[in-house]
Amino acid sequence: MTQTQDETRTRTFGWSDPAQNAALLGNRSGLELLQAMSRGEVPAPPIMHLMDIEKFEVVEGSVTVGVRPQEFHYNPLGTVHGGVISTLLDTAAACSVHSTLPAGVGYTSLDLNVKFLRAVTLASGMITATGSVLQRGRRTALAEARMTDSTGRLVAHATSSCMLFDLP
Repeated sequence: MTQTQDETRTRTFGWSDPAQNAALLGNRSGLELLQAMSRGEVPAPPIMHLMDIEKFEVVEGSVTVGVRPQEFHYNPLGTVHGGVISTLLDTAAACSVHSTLPAGVGYTSLDLNVKFLRAVTLASGMITATGSVLQRGRRTALAEARMTDSTGRLVAHATSSCMLFDLP
């Protein structure tokens, strides 16, 4: 990704074909796929480039993502847009569920309930969202994610329900 912060403020980035990752879903467990992604062995999905995610850590049942807020994340009020925060929380929570799934099982978010606790700006430093699975059944899973700033202050919290399904 390239970014300039001069008067014209531009941003350019690229990504790999997302079908490459989708093709791997039937061959690897969620944990194996996400860990390969974190090591750079499998291309990151386009959303990670769009959001400029630079931290991606995976253990079974928990995923952590981190971003340094940039001006392109801002809303008209001069703070990071709630949609950016929600996307990071959803990624951490849902990928935590993914990390518990066997090969051939997929998921999708059913809902996301977010509580915004403080504004996020450039001064917040790295914001980190850590997800964890609270409960997993045969067809649904419940996960949560907590987002902190660089000083460890909680800035947002979310819960998410995911639907589990067999891949074709």
